[in-house]
Amino acid sequence: MHLTTEEKIELGFNPAFSGSDEQPHLSVEIVEAHNEEALEETGDKGADLVYSLNDRPPWYLCILLGFQHYILAFGGIIAIPLILAEPLCIKDNNVAKSQLISTIFFVSGLCTLLQTAVGIRLPILQGGTFSFITPTLAILALPKWQCPGPNAPAMLSVQQQNGTNPLQVDNSDEVWMSRMREIQGAILVSSLVQIVLGFSGLVGLVLKFIGPLAIAPTINLIGLSLFIEAGKKCGGHWGIAALTVCLIILFSQYLSKVDVPMITYKDKKWKVFQYPLFKLFSALFGMCGGWLVCFLLTIFDVLPSKSDQYGFSARTDISLDAVTNSPWFHVPYPGQWGLPTVSLSSVLGMMAGVLASTMESIGDYYACARLSGAPPPPTHAINRGIAVEGIGCILAALWGTGNGTTSYSQNIAALGITKVGSRLVLQTTGILMIILGIFGKFGAVFITIPDPVIGGMFLVMFGMIAAVGISNLQYVDLNSSRNLLILGFSTFSGLVLPSWFHSNPGIIDTGIKELDQVIVVLFTTHMFIGGFFGFILDNTIPGTDKERGIKSWQDKVQVQSKSSCDLSCYDIPFCNGFLKRFKCFQYLPFLPSYKTTKEGASK
Repeated sequence: MHLTTEEKIELGFNPAFSGSDEQPHLSVEIVEAHNEEALEETGDKGADLVYSLNDRPPWYLCILLGFQHYILAFGGIIAIPLILAEPLCIKDNNVAKSQLISTIFFVSGLCTLLQTAVGIRLPILQGGTFSFITPTLAILALPKWQCPGPNAPAMLSVQQQNGTNPLQVDNSDEVWMSRMREIQGAILVSSLVQIVLGFSGLVGLVLKFIGPLAIAPTINLIGLSLFIEAGKKCGGHWGIAALTVCLIILFSQYLSKVDVPMITYKDKKWKVFQYPLFKLFSALFGMCGGWLVCFLLTIFDVLPSKSDQYGFSARTDISLDAVTNSPWFHVPYPGQWGLPTVSLSSVLGMMAGVLASTMESIGDYYACARLSGAPPPPTHAINRGIAVEGIGCILAALWGTGNGTTSYSQNIAALGITKVGSRLVLQTTGILMIILGIFGKFGAVFITIPDPVIGGMFLVMFGMIAAVGISNLQYVDLNSSRNLLILGFSTFSGLVLPSWFHSNPGIIDTGIKELDQVIVVLFTTHMFIGGFFGFILDNTIPGTDKERGIKSWQDKVQVQSKSSCDLSCYDIPFCNGFLKRFKCFQYLPFLPSYKTTKEGASK
């Protein structure tokens, strides 16, 4: 999946930096060298990447590509506070909603920097997770958290009992802040499980038994399970959604090899060079094109102006009040809603969301490594990635986003479309999310992106994720009835069981509310069911390593680990010498030195 040393020299890379994080900036001449022949050569290697994991694109390109990832994550991240607005009793409180939006973007930026710097170290964006939505809604549906009537006095008992906030707050603010503190406490405690799983190495131990037949349905169902959300968004106006899809496909596929002439000033001379503009910004161009058409149709009053008419959701002036009501600046800080409260039922219910998020993230790591030109992540990197996600969830709980953090599948899919797998680009995205999270007005502008445009983007992105899951089957013997049974049953079960549980709410009644919540959350999470059945059946039904794809999977890892971007890309920066100096670090399963010890023992 990587260029050879000779090919790197042809493209202007310095071989002295091979396998290191210190990749040089690509000059204009090097960009110019990305011609069709070079791209075809890299395509033959398996990944037609313009920039791979350790590459450092120019600063202006990092900002533009980072902004594209920001746009792609925007719909998913902003959906969470908007979904929680009603159960939190802030449906009509635009100021509170804008503060929540700023907070969740700010924390997502922090967690993205943390994950890309010391976590899994893949170009993977961290944002709010839908796995936490179901238990959150279940908690807020309890009688004590029902929203009061318009004239009912706010319940200040929790605030007065704790005595943690010296500031006098408005009664209406206390109504939703007390609910937020309950969610914060549940996430704070349940996320400790994720940290223990990562730092103890229990995740890595389980991964020894996970092969392509467990990974494939997990990743596949991440995309397939979101078809309802994509359909809802597109259903607002199928014409606009289709236009957005066509534009993204046009830019990412038909025009991917069309280089656009651009001008640069270097060495006191103006130079013209060719640049793969359409390939790099296909998703951004597609969304902006659909957005522009909606804006023009709104200006000329072509779209209906009544909310009950078809096509109304394609208007760009629906959410303009969010822009006017958002503050110019809002700097989130830990404990801004008060001290979190903890209850057993909330923690146990949220724990199911943590487990589902962990399973989803493991599948995302493999998908991200595949699309970014990196070898499959080693055990220590996955352990560390899961632990850092747990730390990210704790940060989200302390800041009060009403949610946790997890890996974002749609941004991983964007790597496959844009062919840019640079870690630096995602770190730039994290910085942008922090900065733009402080500027409330800026983020509010993007609330005006019509649902059909977002839906069109979802159609392409989630389809890409499903396809990445299927691509893991290249290692498996698909002529084996054993493998076909495992694949078919695990995938189909991942679609059937959640659908049945959603259609029959309240069917589970064990007499223990906390246990009911855990069962419902787990059995309504598509990727958990698919991965669970794939894992159990693949490890219990007899089959050879070659038949299961384990041998080809391991051979692929060995081949890729010898490539220019070897497993050192998962090492913690600036710590290698220190970690190798002390033997005690060899026994910690989340450090790179742990990998070295195991390999040395096996030789």
